[in-house]
Amino acid sequence: MMNRQLVHLSRIVIHPTYRGAGLGAAFLKTSCRHCPFPWIESLAEMGRIHPFFEKAGFRRVGSTKIKHSNRKKHSAIYGAPQKRGKRLVSEETFRKSRNANPVYYILDNRSSLEL
Repeated sequence: MMNRQLVHLSRIVIHPTYRGAGLGAAFLKTSCRHCPFPWIESLAEMGRIHPFFEKAGFRRVGSTKIKHSNRKKHSAIYGAPQKRGKRLVSEETFRKSRNANPVYYILDNRSSLEL
């Protein structure tokens, strides 16, 4: 939770058996309706390829090509939070995601709070 107005959705994983059937987007949409925050944001690694968040009602706000020369810079975005800064990502994670094109999404969930 960022504050009382904004919450960050960090990860959604659908079992491979159920991918492509629209269940994930439907689950996300329904879950967000029950979320007590007016704004929900997410950063999707595969946003350019899979319109998962858009199908659930999120709006694409922006995207970027991130080039990180080392694990420390990369971890500032992708590392797990800890008390002081972020934990370094593993070498394997750095190799796999260093050329990512993340897409930033946001959902205006205020109408769900009025119900």
